[in-house]
Amino acid sequence: MRTTWPMVAFFLVSIILAAFLGYRLALRHNKSGWSTSGRADHQSGNANEAENPSVPGSSCVDFHDAGQHTGETACVSGRVLRVSTSRSQTTYLDFCPNYRDCPFSTVIFASDRTRFGNLNALNGREVEIQGRISVYNGRPEIVIRDPQQLHVVP
Repeated sequence: MRTTWPMVAFFLVSIILAAFLGYRLALRHNKSGWSTSGRADHQSGNANEAENPSVPGSSCVDFHDAGQHTGETACVSGRVLRVSTSRSQTTYLDFCPNYRDCPFSTVIFASDRTRFGNLNALNGREVEIQGRISVYNGRPEIVIRDPQQLHVVP
């Protein structure tokens, strides 16, 4: 009976670690059409949506109107007022003075951050962002996974 408890504990820890690993792998492979229940589940099963954006300058909607296009792959334009990076290295492009009151947000997760150059150079610049508009915490957003989704307007 004494050797049973360590084996049960080892078994439970193994199951928990395997579940966590599977969850993390699903987040990374979300572009392949895997469905996850976490924050990264903002893209549809079509892996080409983020990788084949429309031509920059095509009909973009203002970031104030992005909520009308939830669920669609669209181009959203606006002026970046601030680029902020969290402790977890997730980067946000803010289009309003107070991001909490803004009708639209964008996010670049830490796992994708190395694909981008100096994002701070976007401060004050007009940008167009191509991607699937989803809702997170009641607000429309685009998850930027590839630099081709982001275009600086000259």
